[in-house]
Amino acid sequence: MYEHVTDELLEFLNATPTAFHAAANFADRLRKAGFRMLSESEEYHLKPGDKAFVARNGSSLIAFNIPRSPDPAFRVVASHSDSPTLKIKPSPEVKSGGYLRLNAEPYGGGLWYTWMDRPLTLAGRVLGLRDGEICGKLIFPDRDLLLIPSLAIHMDHKANEALSLNPQQHLLPVLGLTDAGRESAGAKTETERSGSEDGESFAGVKNVKENVEFLNLLSEASGFLAEDILSYDLVLALRQKAVRWGKCGEFISGPRIDNMECAFATLMGFLDARCRDISVICLFDNEEVGSTTRQGAASTFLRDTLIRIANALGMNWAGYLRAVARGFMISTDNAHAVHPGYPEKADPVCRPVPNGGIVLKHHAGQKYTTDAVSAAVFKRICRQNDIPWQEFANRSDMRGGSTLGNISSTQVPFCTVDIGLAQLAMHSCFETAGAYDAPRMAAFTKAFFEEESLGIPEGELAL
Repeated sequence: MYEHVTDELLEFLNATPTAFHAAANFADRLRKAGFRMLSESEEYHLKPGDKAFVARNGSSLIAFNIPRSPDPAFRVVASHSDSPTLKIKPSPEVKSGGYLRLNAEPYGGGLWYTWMDRPLTLAGRVLGLRDGEICGKLIFPDRDLLLIPSLAIHMDHKANEALSLNPQQHLLPVLGLTDAGRESAGAKTETERSGSEDGESFAGVKNVKENVEFLNLLSEASGFLAEDILSYDLVLALRQKAVRWGKCGEFISGPRIDNMECAFATLMGFLDARCRDISVICLFDNEEVGSTTRQGAASTFLRDTLIRIANALGMNWAGYLRAVARGFMISTDNAHAVHPGYPEKADPVCRPVPNGGIVLKHHAGQKYTTDAVSAAVFKRICRQNDIPWQEFANRSDMRGGSTLGNISSTQVPFCTVDIGLAQLAMHSCFETAGAYDAPRMAAFTKAFFEEESLGIPEGELAL
């Protein structure tokens, strides 16, 4: 049923370089499916049968479908929109040695060596003035603009043994040559091209004179005049396109598979589902840096939205609490597959592989929220719908990552299960996963929203 999801996922990855683009692309698909956008600054007018969504910061989004059935609970599927990258700092032009580089800093825990020696571009949002009003514009220039060069092996003979990268020194992308560098190369300088020695066309505008080349670049990409650009949230983005590969086409590779694979697949299932309860899908930003922002899973975004839905449907506070207590949350974030070159890094028993099915994630320290009850609900849905699954746990002597399930539970205490899809090279700029798993996640999401009863045991089992 969902064979098309893999090919559509590749297109989505190519068009979604940042969390801002992810939210915008989600919104486009939701609108086409009949969802209307709400504003947190306005009152919500809702009734059974309504479909709507709300965004926060332009990088997080919550969509919901209200059933016509009486006394509904909440069923929630959540993923995150961000990925490790390098974020551009303010006043970013750095000139030294004849090179013009952009000042950048790590966002999240990336495999930074994978970003080197690849054509890169900028992506994100630019804010500027238009007719005196602050406006925003998403940018993703279709140009090879930047590159982070590695050091020749002749100058670091131990690079293949122990590579150590200082972010401030080694990870600043090259944008071009300075005027001095151009002169030595026999090229025209910026001054010669513009006919100005001191940036006088931007006189009196702070930082424009010092960052004229960068701002001219943003002006070209955004449509704002350089002197009208006020601020930006920009990151480095890969130019390489996502691909399907392997002897039988069994793999996919591309940028931001963690966590756009789960996000896109769950959206596809959500849009196809005939909801039994209040069906909710969430896309949270800033998971890679702890989620403690106004648009992250640790914020009140989900709680605020659910309370406003309940109020608009005439529920009192007790009714809202009942809808949460009878509800359920699926936290989706990709999982580690056994690595062919490092099999010893995996648990001796719980060893997911690409295309092995949806991964059920466990952790004794509750980095994942899965417990016996939520695992049973997940497995029951998979069994009833012939969806394969596999299980993941870290080696007991290795520290693993976390996800948004346990963080969001501090705001809305759903019974929650953590699941994902197996992948290799997590947090690389170009990751790999199985080509057959995203369709399974879409099918599971649809089944979750359509299941007549989730089968959660009533009361406390131990009493």
